[in-house]
Amino acid sequence: MAGLTAAAVAAVCFLAYQASANAPADLSVKPPASGSTTPSVSPSGGPKQPAKDPLAVPAGSGTGERVVYALSDRRVWLVDAKGKATRTFRVWPSTVDPLPGAYTVGSRSGSVRGSDGVQIEHVVRFATAQDVAVGFSAAVDGSTPSPDPSKKTGGIRMKRADGDAMWTFAVIGAKVVVVS
Repeated sequence: MAGLTAAAVAAVCFLAYQASANAPADLSVKPPASGSTTPSVSPSGGPKQPAKDPLAVPAGSGTGERVVYALSDRRVWLVDAKGKATRTFRVWPSTVDPLPGAYTVGSRSGSVRGSDGVQIEHVVRFATAQDVAVGFSAAVDGSTPSPDPSKKTGGIRMKRADGDAMWTFAVIGAKVVVVS
């Protein structure tokens, strides 16, 4: 038993020595103050960008109660009358995107078959682009299939729970703002 204990102590001492050999010479160096002008650097060598707050509503998306859809982020925000996001979530767009701008919800359907043949629910249509209706929906089976690039479709899919929230929030006449 004493031999095992001695071997364990020797192993710990060896590991401690290795760790101290790889440690910086002066561990008392303090990190720069938060107001410092020295930029941090990312692993790629460029300036490190601050982490993006997913709840932050995109600038230039208007004011008041609205749905904000960011094309490049593939994200939606449900924004209350005070301009605060009450919910945000990722979406899976189809092959046709609406142009950036302000729209209103023009029609809704509780449950229909999508142009891809998938049963969808909580369809909230707000735009037409390239002669295709564009709207938010959720697949009843929870799927988020990749759209067929050879077909022009305007469905913007989301998870079912997000579809429930969208359905409650985006009634006929609700404002939808699309940003790039």
